[in-house]
Amino acid sequence: MRTLGAPGRAATVLLAASIGVLATGTAQAQTGGTGSGGFWAVPPPFVASYLPGDNGGRNSFDYQQKNACVTRDLGQQAVVLREKPWGQQYLQIEEAQQLARAKTGSAGGGIRVGVIDTGVTRHPFLPRLDGGGDYVSAGDNGLNDCDGHGTEVAGIIAAQTPQDQIGFTGVAPDSTIVSIRQSSQNYSRPDSAGGTSGQQSGGRQQNDANGAGTTLSLAQAIVRAVNLRVNVINMSVDNCRPATGSITDGERAVQAAVRYAVDRNVVVVAAAGNTSETCPQNDQADPNRPRSIVTPPWFSDDVLSVAAIDETGGVAPFSVHGPWVSVAAPGTNIISLDPSKGSSQLANQTIENDRATPIQGTSFAAPYVAGVAALVAAQYPQLSARQIMNRIRVTAQHPGAQGGRDNFTGNGVVNPVAALTAIVPAEEGVAADSAQQLPSGLPDAAPKNWAPMIVALAGTGGGLVVLLVVMFVMRTIRRTR
Repeated sequence: MRTLGAPGRAATVLLAASIGVLATGTAQAQTGGTGSGGFWAVPPPFVASYLPGDNGGRNSFDYQQKNACVTRDLGQQAVVLREKPWGQQYLQIEEAQQLARAKTGSAGGGIRVGVIDTGVTRHPFLPRLDGGGDYVSAGDNGLNDCDGHGTEVAGIIAAQTPQDQIGFTGVAPDSTIVSIRQSSQNYSRPDSAGGTSGQQSGGRQQNDANGAGTTLSLAQAIVRAVNLRVNVINMSVDNCRPATGSITDGERAVQAAVRYAVDRNVVVVAAAGNTSETCPQNDQADPNRPRSIVTPPWFSDDVLSVAAIDETGGVAPFSVHGPWVSVAAPGTNIISLDPSKGSSQLANQTIENDRATPIQGTSFAAPYVAGVAALVAAQYPQLSARQIMNRIRVTAQHPGAQGGRDNFTGNGVVNPVAALTAIVPAEEGVAADSAQQLPSGLPDAAPKNWAPMIVALAGTGGGLVVLLVVMFVMRTIRRTR
Protein backbone atom coordinates (compact mmCIF):
# COMPACT_ATOMS: atom_id res chain seq x y z
CA MET A 1 0.00 0.00 0.00
CA ARG A 2 3.04 2.25 -0.12
CA THR A 3 5.35 3.48 -2.76
CA LEU A 4 9.01 4.42 -2.26
CA GLY A 5 8.63 5.35 1.27
CA ALA A 6 9.05 6.11 4.87
CA PRO A 7 10.49 4.13 7.78
CA GLY A 8 8.78 0.89 8.59
CA ARG A 9 6.74 -0.11 5.59
CA ALA A 10 7.79 1.12 2.21
CA ALA A 11 8.36 -0.26 -1.23
CA THR A 12 11.01 -1.84 -3.32
CA VAL A 13 14.24 -0.12 -4.29
CA LEU A 14 16.03 -2.61 -6.49
CA LEU A 15 13.19 -4.26 -8.36
CA ALA A 16 14.24 -5.47 -11.80
CA ALA A 17 11.52 -4.25 -14.13
CA SER A 18 12.72 -6.09 -17.21
CA ILE A 19 13.18 -9.72 -18.10
CA GLY A 20 16.47 -11.42 -17.37
CA VAL A 21 18.93 -12.44 -20.04
CA LEU A 22 20.20 -15.99 -19.82
CA ALA A 23 23.42 -17.46 -21.09
CA THR A 24 22.80 -19.18 -24.41
CA GLY A 25 24.25 -22.37 -25.74
CA THR A 26 26.70 -22.55 -28.60
CA ALA A 27 24.92 -22.12 -31.91
CA GLN A 28 24.74 -25.45 -33.65
CA ALA A 29 24.41 -24.95 -37.41
CA GLN A 30 21.40 -26.73 -38.86
CA THR A 31 20.68 -27.71 -42.44
CA GLY A 32 17.51 -26.90 -44.29
CA GLY A 33 17.99 -23.26 -45.22
CA THR A 34 16.71 -20.07 -43.64
CA GLY A 35 13.79 -17.70 -43.96
CA SER A 36 10.13 -18.54 -43.42
CA GLY A 37 10.77 -22.22 -44.13
CA GLY A 38 13.96 -22.39 -42.08
CA PHE A 39 15.22 -21.40 -38.67
CA TRP A 40 14.55 -17.68 -38.42
CA ALA A 41 11.02 -16.78 -37.37
CA VAL A 42 10.09 -20.47 -37.51
CA PRO A 43 12.09 -22.69 -35.13
CA PRO A 44 13.49 -26.04 -36.23
CA PRO A 45 11.50 -29.22 -35.57
CA PHE A 46 11.16 -30.44 -32.01
CA VAL A 47 13.70 -33.08 -30.93
CA ALA A 48 12.67 -35.08 -27.85
CA SER A 49 16.18 -36.26 -27.01
CA TYR A 50 17.16 -32.77 -25.79
CA LEU A 51 14.71 -32.95 -22.86
CA PRO A 52 16.66 -32.63 -19.58
CA GLY A 53 15.73 -33.94 -16.17
CA ASP A 54 14.79 -31.55 -13.39
CA ASN A 55 17.99 -32.32 -11.41
CA GLY A 56 15.98 -32.46 -8.19
CA GLY A 57 15.06 -28.79 -8.42
CA ARG A 58 18.59 -27.48 -7.96
CA ASN A 59 21.74 -26.62 -9.85
CA SER A 60 24.95 -28.64 -9.67
CA PHE A 61 26.46 -25.74 -7.69
CA ASP A 62 25.25 -22.64 -5.85
CA TYR A 63 25.81 -19.20 -7.35
CA GLN A 64 27.39 -16.56 -5.11
CA GLN A 65 25.61 -13.35 -4.18
CA LYS A 66 27.35 -10.28 -5.62
CA ASN A 67 24.85 -7.46 -4.91
CA ALA A 68 22.59 -6.51 -2.03
CA CYS A 69 19.07 -7.88 -2.26
CA VAL A 70 15.97 -5.79 -2.88
CA THR A 71 15.16 -3.49 0.02
CA ARG A 72 12.93 -0.57 0.90
CA ASP A 73 13.83 3.09 0.70
CA LEU A 74 13.36 4.41 4.21
CA GLY A 75 14.24 7.98 3.29
CA GLN A 76 11.15 9.04 1.39
CA GLN A 77 7.59 9.72 2.41
CA ALA A 78 5.27 6.76 2.14
CA VAL A 79 2.20 6.89 -0.11
CA VAL A 80 -0.70 4.52 0.44
CA LEU A 81 -1.69 2.70 -2.75
CA ARG A 82 -5.44 2.16 -2.56
CA GLU A 83 -6.41 2.74 -6.19
CA LYS A 84 -7.01 -0.03 -8.70
CA PRO A 85 -4.28 -0.44 -11.32
CA TRP A 86 -5.36 0.71 -14.78
CA GLY A 87 -4.56 -2.70 -16.24
CA GLN A 88 -6.88 -4.42 -13.78
CA GLN A 89 -9.71 -2.11 -14.81
CA TYR A 90 -8.87 -2.33 -18.52
CA LEU A 91 -9.17 -6.12 -18.46
CA GLN A 92 -12.25 -6.12 -16.18
CA ILE A 93 -10.53 -8.53 -13.82
CA GLU A 94 -13.08 -8.19 -11.03
CA GLU A 95 -15.97 -8.88 -13.41
CA ALA A 96 -14.17 -12.04 -14.55
CA GLN A 97 -13.64 -13.08 -10.94
CA GLN A 98 -17.35 -12.64 -10.22
CA LEU A 99 -18.19 -14.91 -13.14
CA ALA A 100 -15.65 -17.48 -11.98
CA ARG A 101 -16.96 -17.50 -8.42
CA ALA A 102 -20.55 -17.80 -9.63
CA LYS A 103 -19.55 -20.93 -11.57
CA THR A 104 -16.98 -22.61 -9.32
CA GLY A 105 -17.18 -20.81 -5.97
CA SER A 106 -13.63 -19.46 -6.30
CA ALA A 107 -11.32 -17.48 -8.56
CA GLY A 108 -8.77 -20.07 -9.60
CA GLY A 109 -9.23 -22.37 -6.63
CA GLY A 110 -7.37 -25.68 -6.90
CA ILE A 111 -5.09 -24.42 -9.69
CA ARG A 112 -1.32 -24.47 -9.18
CA VAL A 113 0.67 -21.83 -11.06
CA GLY A 114 4.39 -22.38 -11.40
CA VAL A 115 6.36 -19.11 -11.37
CA ILE A 116 9.81 -19.67 -12.87
CA ASP A 117 11.59 -16.45 -12.07
CA THR A 118 13.87 -14.87 -9.44
CA GLY A 119 12.03 -16.54 -6.55
CA VAL A 120 9.05 -15.34 -4.54
CA THR A 121 9.38 -13.83 -1.07
CA ARG A 122 6.66 -14.71 1.42
CA HIS A 123 4.02 -11.99 1.71
CA PRO A 124 0.79 -11.85 3.73
CA PHE A 125 -1.13 -11.26 0.49
CA LEU A 126 0.16 -14.58 -0.91
CA PRO A 127 -1.43 -17.06 1.49
CA ARG A 128 -0.92 -20.03 -0.85
CA LEU A 129 2.78 -20.12 -1.72
CA ASP A 130 4.91 -23.27 -2.08
CA GLY A 131 8.62 -23.56 -2.75
CA GLY A 132 9.35 -25.73 -5.76
CA GLY A 133 13.10 -25.60 -6.26
CA ASP A 134 16.06 -23.29 -6.57
CA TYR A 135 18.63 -23.27 -9.37
CA VAL A 136 20.46 -20.29 -7.83
CA SER A 137 20.93 -21.24 -4.17
CA ALA A 138 19.42 -24.58 -3.25
CA GLY A 139 18.85 -23.89 0.43
CA ASP A 140 16.21 -21.27 -0.31
CA ASN A 141 13.90 -23.60 -2.33
CA GLY A 142 12.62 -20.72 -4.44
CA LEU A 143 11.32 -18.63 -1.53
CA ASN A 144 14.03 -15.96 -1.45
CA ASP A 145 13.57 -13.24 -4.07
CA CYS A 146 16.76 -11.21 -3.97
CA ASP A 147 15.84 -9.31 -7.16
CA GLY A 148 12.18 -8.57 -6.36
CA HIS A 149 11.04 -9.53 -9.84
CA GLY A 150 9.38 -12.88 -9.15
CA THR A 151 7.37 -11.57 -6.19
CA GLU A 152 5.89 -8.83 -8.35
CA VAL A 153 4.99 -11.37 -11.02
CA ALA A 154 3.40 -13.73 -8.47
CA GLY A 155 1.38 -10.85 -7.01
CA ILE A 156 -0.25 -10.06 -10.34
CA ILE A 157 -1.28 -13.71 -10.65
CA ALA A 158 -2.51 -14.55 -7.17
CA ALA A 159 -2.36 -11.68 -4.65
CA GLN A 160 -5.28 -11.88 -2.24
CA THR A 161 -5.85 -8.40 -0.81
CA PRO A 162 -8.55 -6.98 1.50
CA GLN A 163 -10.90 -5.55 -1.11
CA ASP A 164 -12.45 -3.05 1.30
CA GLN A 165 -9.04 -1.41 1.77
CA ILE A 166 -7.01 -2.01 -1.40
CA GLY A 167 -8.04 -1.80 -5.04
CA PHE A 168 -5.28 -4.06 -6.36
CA THR A 169 -5.95 -7.79 -6.56
CA GLY A 170 -4.38 -10.75 -8.26
CA VAL A 171 -6.15 -12.17 -11.31
CA ALA A 172 -6.66 -15.60 -9.73
CA PRO A 173 -6.36 -14.92 -5.98
CA ASP A 174 -7.54 -18.40 -4.96
CA SER A 175 -4.80 -20.18 -6.93
CA THR A 176 -1.56 -21.53 -5.44
CA ILE A 177 1.86 -20.19 -6.47
CA VAL A 178 4.70 -22.72 -6.83
CA SER A 179 7.92 -20.71 -6.92
CA ILE A 180 11.04 -21.98 -8.69
CA ARG A 181 14.01 -19.64 -8.60
CA GLN A 182 15.91 -20.04 -11.85
CA SER A 183 17.72 -16.73 -12.36
CA SER A 184 19.05 -13.67 -10.57
CA GLN A 185 20.97 -10.59 -11.62
CA ASN A 186 22.32 -10.27 -8.07
CA TYR A 187 24.19 -13.59 -8.14
CA SER A 188 27.17 -14.78 -10.18
CA ARG A 189 28.97 -18.03 -10.87
CA PRO A 190 31.61 -18.80 -8.23
CA ASP A 191 35.20 -19.24 -9.39
CA SER A 192 35.35 -22.49 -7.44
CA ALA A 193 32.72 -23.99 -9.73
CA GLY A 194 35.27 -24.10 -12.53
CA GLY A 195 34.65 -24.27 -16.26
CA THR A 196 32.00 -22.22 -17.97
CA SER A 197 28.28 -22.24 -18.26
CA GLY A 198 28.88 -23.94 -21.57
CA GLN A 199 29.46 -27.17 -19.68
CA GLN A 200 25.83 -26.93 -18.70
CA SER A 201 24.22 -25.34 -21.72
CA GLY A 202 26.82 -25.67 -24.41
CA GLY A 203 27.25 -21.90 -24.46
CA ARG A 204 29.46 -18.97 -23.78
CA GLN A 205 30.97 -18.27 -20.39
CA GLN A 206 28.57 -16.62 -17.97
CA ASN A 207 30.17 -13.67 -16.22
CA ASP A 208 28.99 -11.32 -13.48
CA ALA A 209 27.10 -9.11 -15.91
CA ASN A 210 24.92 -12.06 -16.84
CA GLY A 211 24.05 -13.12 -13.32
CA ALA A 212 22.69 -16.56 -12.55
CA GLY A 213 20.73 -18.71 -14.96
CA THR A 214 21.17 -20.50 -18.28
CA THR A 215 18.85 -21.78 -20.94
CA LEU A 216 19.54 -25.30 -19.66
CA SER A 217 18.48 -24.42 -16.11
CA LEU A 218 15.36 -22.79 -17.56
CA ALA A 219 14.52 -26.05 -19.31
CA GLN A 220 15.17 -27.98 -16.10
CA ALA A 221 12.92 -25.59 -14.18
CA ILE A 222 10.09 -26.16 -16.67
CA VAL A 223 10.42 -29.93 -16.25
CA ARG A 224 10.55 -29.44 -12.48
CA ALA A 225 7.31 -27.45 -12.51
CA VAL A 226 5.56 -30.13 -14.58
CA ASN A 227 6.78 -32.84 -12.21
CA LEU A 228 5.32 -30.83 -9.31
CA ARG A 229 1.92 -31.07 -11.04
CA VAL A 230 1.31 -27.40 -11.78
CA ASN A 231 -1.51 -26.48 -14.15
CA VAL A 232 0.01 -23.26 -15.50
CA ILE A 233 3.62 -22.06 -15.88
CA ASN A 234 4.56 -18.38 -16.05
CA MET A 235 8.03 -17.46 -17.32
CA SER A 236 8.94 -13.79 -17.25
CA VAL A 237 12.60 -14.67 -17.81
CA ASP A 238 13.62 -14.93 -21.47
CA ASN A 239 16.74 -15.24 -23.55
CA CYS A 240 17.22 -12.81 -26.46
CA ARG A 241 19.96 -13.17 -29.07
CA PRO A 242 20.68 -12.09 -32.64
CA ALA A 243 18.67 -14.06 -35.18
CA THR A 244 20.63 -16.59 -37.21
CA GLY A 245 19.78 -19.70 -39.13
CA SER A 246 20.71 -21.86 -36.17
CA ILE A 247 19.62 -23.01 -32.72
CA THR A 248 21.63 -23.63 -29.56
CA ASP A 249 21.67 -26.75 -27.43
CA GLY A 250 20.16 -24.76 -24.54
CA GLU A 251 17.34 -23.56 -26.75
CA ARG A 252 16.76 -27.14 -27.91
CA ALA A 253 16.37 -28.10 -24.25
CA VAL A 254 13.82 -25.32 -23.68
CA GLN A 255 11.94 -26.36 -26.82
CA ALA A 256 11.75 -29.94 -25.59
CA ALA A 257 10.74 -28.82 -22.09
CA VAL A 258 7.79 -26.69 -23.20
CA ARG A 259 6.57 -29.53 -25.43
CA TYR A 260 6.91 -31.86 -22.42
CA ALA A 261 4.77 -29.43 -20.38
CA VAL A 262 1.97 -28.94 -22.90
CA ASP A 263 1.80 -32.65 -23.67
CA ARG A 264 1.18 -33.17 -19.95
CA ASN A 265 -1.64 -30.65 -19.93
CA VAL A 266 0.24 -27.64 -18.56
CA VAL A 267 -0.44 -24.18 -20.02
CA VAL A 268 2.87 -22.39 -20.71
CA VAL A 269 2.94 -18.56 -20.66
CA ALA A 270 6.04 -16.45 -21.39
CA ALA A 271 6.87 -12.76 -21.70
CA ALA A 272 7.45 -11.67 -25.30
CA GLY A 273 10.64 -9.80 -24.30
CA ASN A 274 11.83 -6.22 -23.86
CA THR A 275 14.03 -4.30 -26.26
CA SER A 276 17.52 -3.36 -25.12
CA GLU A 277 21.00 -2.76 -26.50
CA THR A 278 21.45 -6.52 -26.78
CA CYS A 279 17.89 -7.18 -27.94
CA PRO A 280 17.04 -4.83 -30.86
CA GLN A 281 13.45 -4.40 -31.98
CA ASN A 282 12.17 -6.60 -34.81
CA ASP A 283 11.25 -3.72 -37.08
CA GLN A 284 12.70 -5.15 -40.29
CA ALA A 285 10.66 -5.30 -43.50
CA ASP A 286 10.42 -9.10 -43.65
CA PRO A 287 8.82 -10.48 -40.45
CA ASN A 288 10.17 -13.93 -41.30
CA ARG A 289 13.73 -12.66 -41.00
CA PRO A 290 13.74 -11.11 -37.50
CA ARG A 291 16.72 -9.29 -36.03
CA SER A 292 16.22 -10.88 -32.59
CA ILE A 293 15.10 -14.32 -31.46
CA VAL A 294 13.47 -14.60 -28.03
CA THR A 295 13.23 -17.92 -26.21
CA PRO A 296 10.82 -19.44 -25.05
CA PRO A 297 8.39 -17.27 -27.14
CA TRP A 298 10.09 -18.56 -30.30
CA PHE A 299 8.38 -21.92 -29.70
CA SER A 300 4.92 -20.41 -30.16
CA ASP A 301 3.26 -23.73 -31.03
CA ASP A 302 3.58 -24.63 -27.35
CA VAL A 303 3.80 -21.21 -25.65
CA LEU A 304 1.45 -18.28 -25.10
CA SER A 305 3.83 -15.38 -25.75
CA VAL A 306 2.59 -12.11 -24.22
CA ALA A 307 3.34 -8.62 -25.51
CA ALA A 308 2.75 -5.47 -23.45
CA ILE A 309 0.32 -2.64 -24.07
CA ASP A 310 0.28 0.80 -22.42
CA GLU A 311 -2.62 2.88 -21.13
CA THR A 312 -3.60 3.99 -24.63
CA GLY A 313 -4.32 0.39 -25.57
CA GLY A 314 -1.47 0.41 -28.08
CA VAL A 315 1.59 -1.82 -27.99
CA ALA A 316 4.23 -0.58 -25.54
CA PRO A 317 7.39 0.73 -27.26
CA PHE A 318 9.66 -1.70 -25.38
CA SER A 319 7.65 -4.82 -26.29
CA VAL A 320 9.53 -7.04 -28.77
CA HIS A 321 7.59 -7.75 -31.96
CA GLY A 322 7.55 -11.09 -33.71
CA PRO A 323 5.48 -13.72 -35.49
CA TRP A 324 5.49 -15.71 -32.26
CA VAL A 325 3.49 -13.13 -30.25
CA SER A 326 0.22 -14.74 -29.12
CA VAL A 327 -1.70 -12.10 -27.15
CA ALA A 328 -1.07 -8.87 -25.23
CA ALA A 329 -1.82 -7.51 -21.75
CA PRO A 330 -1.08 -4.37 -19.71
CA GLY A 331 2.62 -3.92 -19.01
CA THR A 332 3.11 -0.32 -17.83
CA ASN A 333 2.54 1.54 -14.55
CA ILE A 334 2.29 -1.73 -12.67
CA ILE A 335 1.12 -2.09 -9.07
CA SER A 336 1.94 -5.34 -7.28
CA LEU A 337 3.38 -6.70 -4.04
CA ASP A 338 6.35 -5.11 -2.31
CA PRO A 339 9.00 -7.85 -2.59
CA SER A 340 11.27 -6.69 0.23
CA LYS A 341 11.46 -9.09 3.14
CA GLY A 342 9.07 -8.43 5.99
CA SER A 343 6.87 -6.06 4.01
CA SER A 344 3.09 -6.32 3.95
CA GLN A 345 2.62 -3.53 1.46
CA LEU A 346 2.44 -2.83 -2.27
CA ALA A 347 4.87 -1.18 -4.69
CA ASN A 348 4.47 0.81 -7.88
CA GLN A 349 8.01 2.07 -8.51
CA THR A 350 11.55 0.82 -8.78
CA ILE A 351 14.97 2.45 -8.71
CA GLU A 352 16.92 2.50 -11.97
CA ASN A 353 20.11 4.54 -12.31
CA ASP A 354 19.35 6.22 -8.97
CA ARG A 355 15.95 7.39 -10.21
CA ALA A 356 12.47 6.24 -9.22
CA THR A 357 10.63 4.91 -12.27
CA PRO A 358 7.30 3.12 -12.81
CA ILE A 359 7.39 -0.66 -12.95
CA GLN A 360 6.93 -1.89 -16.50
CA GLY A 361 7.83 -4.67 -18.92
CA THR A 362 6.42 -7.66 -20.74
CA SER A 363 7.45 -9.48 -17.56
CA PHE A 364 4.33 -8.07 -15.95
CA ALA A 365 2.02 -8.53 -18.92
CA ALA A 366 2.62 -12.30 -18.92
CA PRO A 367 1.23 -12.93 -15.40
CA TYR A 368 -2.05 -11.27 -16.34
CA VAL A 369 -2.45 -13.97 -18.99
CA ALA A 370 -1.22 -16.72 -16.64
CA GLY A 371 -3.89 -15.60 -14.15
CA VAL A 372 -6.57 -15.75 -16.84
CA ALA A 373 -5.37 -19.24 -17.77
CA ALA A 374 -5.80 -20.25 -14.11
CA LEU A 375 -9.39 -18.94 -14.10
CA VAL A 376 -10.18 -20.80 -17.33
CA ALA A 377 -8.54 -24.01 -16.12
CA ALA A 378 -10.61 -23.94 -12.92
CA GLN A 379 -13.90 -23.29 -14.75
CA TYR A 380 -13.28 -25.73 -17.62
CA PRO A 381 -11.40 -28.70 -16.08
CA GLN A 382 -12.29 -30.83 -19.09
CA LEU A 383 -10.21 -28.68 -21.45
CA SER A 384 -6.66 -29.63 -22.38
CA ALA A 385 -3.79 -27.16 -22.14
CA ARG A 386 -3.90 -26.55 -25.88
CA GLN A 387 -7.65 -25.91 -25.73
CA ILE A 388 -7.19 -23.39 -22.91
CA MET A 389 -4.46 -21.62 -24.89
CA ASN A 390 -6.68 -21.60 -27.97
CA ARG A 391 -9.62 -20.21 -25.97
CA ILE A 392 -7.46 -17.33 -24.74
CA ARG A 393 -6.29 -16.61 -28.29
CA VAL A 394 -9.67 -16.73 -30.06
CA THR A 395 -11.45 -14.63 -27.41
CA ALA A 396 -8.81 -11.86 -27.43
CA GLN A 397 -9.67 -8.41 -28.80
CA HIS A 398 -8.29 -8.99 -32.27
CA PRO A 399 -6.40 -6.18 -34.00
CA GLY A 400 -7.63 -4.80 -37.29
CA ALA A 401 -5.20 -6.83 -39.36
CA GLN A 402 -5.51 -9.59 -41.93
CA GLY A 403 -6.51 -12.78 -40.18
CA GLY A 404 -7.17 -10.92 -36.92
CA ARG A 405 -3.55 -10.91 -35.74
CA ASP A 406 -0.33 -8.98 -36.20
CA ASN A 407 3.28 -9.13 -34.99
CA PHE A 408 2.74 -6.47 -32.31
CA THR A 409 -0.06 -7.79 -30.10
CA GLY A 410 -0.59 -11.18 -31.74
CA ASN A 411 -4.26 -12.12 -31.58
CA GLY A 412 -4.92 -8.98 -29.54
CA VAL A 413 -5.40 -7.95 -25.93
CA VAL A 414 -6.54 -10.81 -23.72
CA ASN A 415 -10.24 -10.66 -22.73
CA PRO A 416 -10.82 -12.47 -19.41
CA VAL A 417 -14.62 -12.16 -19.44
CA ALA A 418 -14.87 -13.55 -22.97
CA ALA A 419 -12.38 -16.31 -22.14
CA LEU A 420 -14.73 -17.48 -19.38
CA THR A 421 -18.02 -17.10 -21.24
CA ALA A 422 -17.55 -17.49 -25.00
CA ILE A 423 -18.64 -20.53 -26.97
CA VAL A 424 -15.58 -21.65 -28.90
CA PRO A 425 -16.57 -23.58 -32.06
CA ALA A 426 -13.54 -25.87 -31.92
CA GLU A 427 -14.58 -27.08 -28.46
CA GLU A 428 -18.06 -27.92 -29.80
CA GLY A 429 -16.76 -29.92 -32.73
CA VAL A 430 -17.62 -27.19 -35.23
CA ALA A 431 -15.17 -26.82 -38.07
CA ALA A 432 -13.42 -23.50 -38.42
CA ASP A 433 -14.60 -21.08 -41.08
CA SER A 434 -12.81 -21.35 -44.38
CA ALA A 435 -12.19 -18.73 -47.03
CA GLN A 436 -14.75 -18.67 -49.82
CA GLN A 437 -14.11 -17.59 -53.42
CA LEU A 438 -16.58 -14.89 -54.38
CA PRO A 439 -17.58 -14.15 -58.02
CA SER A 440 -15.09 -11.90 -59.71
CA GLY A 441 -17.75 -9.56 -61.23
CA LEU A 442 -21.37 -8.45 -60.99
CA PRO A 443 -24.15 -10.00 -63.17
CA ASP A 444 -25.39 -8.11 -66.25
CA ALA A 445 -27.95 -5.40 -65.63
CA ALA A 446 -31.59 -6.37 -66.31
CA PRO A 447 -33.35 -4.66 -69.35
CA LYS A 448 -35.04 -1.41 -68.39
CA ASN A 449 -38.84 -1.71 -68.06
CA TRP A 450 -40.35 1.70 -68.97
CA ALA A 451 -44.02 0.74 -68.38
CA PRO A 452 -44.15 1.87 -64.73
CA MET A 453 -42.60 5.19 -65.67
CA ILE A 454 -45.12 5.73 -68.53
CA VAL A 455 -48.07 4.88 -66.30
CA ALA A 456 -46.77 7.21 -63.59
CA LEU A 457 -46.24 10.11 -66.01
CA ALA A 458 -49.65 9.56 -67.69
CA GLY A 459 -51.39 9.55 -64.36
CA THR A 460 -49.57 12.70 -63.28
CA GLY A 461 -50.41 14.46 -66.57
CA GLY A 462 -54.09 13.45 -66.35
CA GLY A 463 -54.28 14.74 -62.83
CA LEU A 464 -52.82 18.07 -63.85
CA VAL A 465 -55.38 18.40 -66.73
CA VAL A 466 -58.28 17.70 -64.37
CA LEU A 467 -56.87 20.21 -61.88
CA LEU A 468 -56.60 22.90 -64.56
CA VAL A 469 -60.19 22.26 -65.79
CA VAL A 470 -61.54 22.54 -62.28
CA MET A 471 -59.65 25.76 -61.66
CA PHE A 472 -60.95 27.23 -64.98
CA VAL A 473 -64.57 26.31 -64.17
CA MET A 474 -64.32 27.74 -60.67
CA ARG A 475 -62.84 30.98 -62.00
CA THR A 476 -65.61 31.29 -64.64
CA ILE A 477 -68.33 30.77 -62.00
CA ARG A 478 -66.84 33.44 -59.75
CA ARG A 479 -66.67 35.98 -62.62
CA THR A 480 -70.30 35.24 -63.63
CA ARG A 481 -71.50 35.89 -60.11
